Amino acid sequence: MLTDFFYTLRAAKLPVSVKEYLTLLEALQANVVGPASEACSMDDFYYLSRLALVKDEKHYDKFDRAFAAYFKGVEMLTDFTQDVPLDWLRQVLEKELTPEQKAAIQKMGWDELMETLRKRLEEQKERHEGGSKWIGTGGTSPFGNGGYNPQGIRIGGKGGNKSAVKVWEQRTYQDYDDSQELGTRNIKVALRRLRKFAREGSPDELDLDDTIRSTAANAGYLDIKMVPERHNNVKVLLLMDVGGTMDEHIARVEELFSAVKAEFKHLEFFYFHNCVYDFLWKNNKRRYAEKFPTWDIIRKYNKDYKLIFVGDATMSPYEILQPGGSVEYNNEEAGAEWLQRLTHAYPKFAWINPEPAGVWQYRQSISVIQQLMSHRMFPLTLKGLEDAMRMMSK
Repeated sequence: MLTDFFYTLRAAKLPVSVKEYLTLLEALQANVVGPASEACSMDDFYYLSRLALVKDEKHYDKFDRAFAAYFKGVEMLTDFTQDVPLDWLRQVLEKELTPEQKAAIQKMGWDELMETLRKRLEEQKERHEGGSKWIGTGGTSPFGNGGYNPQGIRIGGKGGNKSAVKVWEQRTYQDYDDSQELGTRNIKVALRRLRKFAREGSPDELDLDDTIRSTAANAGYLDIKMVPERHNNVKVLLLMDVGGTMDEHIARVEELFSAVKAEFKHLEFFYFHNCVYDFLWKNNKRRYAEKFPTWDIIRKYNKDYKLIFVGDATMSPYEILQPGGSVEYNNEEAGAEWLQRLTHAYPKFAWINPEPAGVWQYRQSISVIQQLMSHRMFPLTLKGLEDAMRMMSK
């Protein structure tokens, strides 16, 4: 069985050798992940095979995709305590309403919305389509998908109006590819405005001027002088929004990510969804199992790091301002609290927004983020990047 798994990894362009494959087999024979009498869990085998077969973390995303493609039916963890039957959410028609009808639909406040959802789950016993009350599809109820409500909870399905204040589903995201070839060098050129060169480490580069001077002072006898290689010494902490509305900007963010990795030797990056809360992650496929507490990140990286957020800041304002506002779990503290802690810990910070600057004034959440960022939000354009780098280099 594992022979086919090996060839699946090779087909996914992973640099897996026969020696590494044999190492995995030896580890299994030695019961590294459990006694021979018991089958190891899929998580145990995942970690063991990744440890044996993948030698560079930049290949983790390719490995995860190949692993998931080969071992279909891998169990996923979920935080939801109550299932909404899929039959209730079967999509038949998209709700089409006139502007007048949309204006007549009333919004609920956050507390009222959450309490009403709890009551609906207790009362409803069957699938419902259309209407303005029950969980279902194609209506004006604030609970379900495929219909219209100016402020509700989307349950399953794809978003359409981008007006949901919470989303009831577990979603998976894909890591940004840091090997993406840039279509233009402009992004790299813009990033080079944030530079602080230093020579550190072992001397491995010829110092021509000092060699000539020393040789002349040594009566012509060659006296070679070496110096450490010159590197950009700027440290960058990159936090990137992923999933949801950010799917529209994947190509541009991957170009930015590739350029950042090429330009900055001292780079640490993490992912978040919509807003930063009490934890971040580095691997989107393992984000429920490999969490990095935000407090630990603040304590680990010194204030000399330049903090860069990348995200469209497009979400419900509740996700920023309300405890429990996250679309994925009930966060104890509002996202605004964590954004303030991060910007206080790292005085040099900026937010890069891939959304066109012309639409910022129409998105309430963008206005909120701009205020929290002290208006240090810049568009993902050549001029925007240059302005952001110039501001952080002062």
